[in-house]
Amino acid sequence: MGYAVPAAMGAKVGAPDRTVWAIDGDGCFQMTNQELTTCALNGIPIKIAIINNESLGMVRQWQSLFYNERYSNTDLHSKRIPDFAKLGEAMGCVGLRAESRDQVDAVIEKAMSINDQPVVVDFSVHRDAMVWPMVAAGTSNDSITLARSLAPVWDSQEL
Repeated sequence: MGYAVPAAMGAKVGAPDRTVWAIDGDGCFQMTNQELTTCALNGIPIKIAIINNESLGMVRQWQSLFYNERYSNTDLHSKRIPDFAKLGEAMGCVGLRAESRDQVDAVIEKAMSINDQPVVVDFSVHRDAMVWPMVAAGTSNDSITLARSLAPVWDSQEL
């Protein structure tokens, strides 16, 4: 956790003519978001996609799938606090947000059009959105789980 933003910074410095995106969960982003200032001050125009499910998503996913939804210490309330778009702006970046599926394409297009400063995009997703594939605890990488049938189901109109 906390690796995406610093890795994107290094990738952008190493390949300044390439578009570089960091894809981060909201919990992970909170570990290194102070590096936005470094990017803004040093002209490192990375783009950061925050997948915001208001929780420590991978831990919550494990608790959902393997621990009978016994949730402990994963709720971050981050749809409300912090406001990642405003945080980005406060640190010298452009802050954008997509709160529904119909906003996603336009927000990505806007982010891609900005090439002279860092961009932070807060993508709201359902709190039970899961990441696939995954490897369960105590198994080898050749036992990777691909089945989405294990994931909770919610209304298709929700993010």
